[in-house]
Amino acid sequence: MTSLLNTAQDDARPAAPAMIIDCDQANFMTEVVDASQKLPVLVDFWATWCGPCKTLTPALEKVIRAQGGRVKLVKIDVDKNRELVTQLARMGLPMQSVPTVVAFWQGQIADTFSGALPESELKRFVEALLKLAGSAAPAADYIAEAKELLEQGAAEQAAQLFAAALQEDKEKPEAWGGLARALLAMGDEHQAGDVLAQVPAKLAEHAEVAGARAALALAQEGRKAQAAMAGLSQRVSQNPDDHEARYELATALNASGMRAEAAAELLEIMRRDRAWNDDGARLQLLKFFEAWGMDDPATMAARRKLSALLFR
Repeated sequence: MTSLLNTAQDDARPAAPAMIIDCDQANFMTEVVDASQKLPVLVDFWATWCGPCKTLTPALEKVIRAQGGRVKLVKIDVDKNRELVTQLARMGLPMQSVPTVVAFWQGQIADTFSGALPESELKRFVEALLKLAGSAAPAADYIAEAKELLEQGAAEQAAQLFAAALQEDKEKPEAWGGLARALLAMGDEHQAGDVLAQVPAKLAEHAEVAGARAALALAQEGRKAQAAMAGLSQRVSQNPDDHEARYELATALNASGMRAEAAAELLEIMRRDRAWNDDGARLQLLKFFEAWGMDDPATMAARRKLSALLFR
């Protein structure tokens, strides 16, 4: 596992210089139409006066370089190639504004989008194109399979696949977060912490990574509270207004996988004393949501109850 993580930290393989080029009417057929018979080609129509182009083009170049030569990027300045743009428009090319990106595969238009997309959307666009071309990015496949395995309880196999995804692409927050969660499911909090410490700074606040970090913190808190669960339950039973005991009980219940019960205890604190511990019950519940994931059934159920409580 450690060797795979170390490999995942290596810089993304740079694309060959020919994978990112400028193009004009003279070489469009060769560099785009003919080249797309062998590999997918993205054509970036841009202009010097276009503000969004200044954001999109560098992001596109970064995504293409990370693919290690499996996708080509061709850049066309529309002002310098008005005749080419006019000819392409007559052929049905969907370009009404810049930036516009058109994907070619085997001489045909495969997909297109206009406007500056975030890097995460660009990656998904390229991965979809690779899948169409029969060359899906391995990291995406590994992550999808690993998530299914983790849901099925096969944490060790999931961890191996998440690590393999990182070996292919270290800029996959889903893989970093998934690997940490898989290690937590295996009971290895220490290594999960090591993994999260290696996450690139620019991915540190991504929802997948932040959720795994919250899950680790809750696991550590819960482990301490679990040993005292019986005593905490007794304290709450004897004094329903012992909010500190109820709060710790919620943490222990969460660590035991009893999410609905954990949320119920925090909601009960809020019903009895909304301001307790500087809104501590609500903040802990939000931390639970982050750790569980916003699409988790327990999160959605507790969020509805929280809304009803706050806006009644």
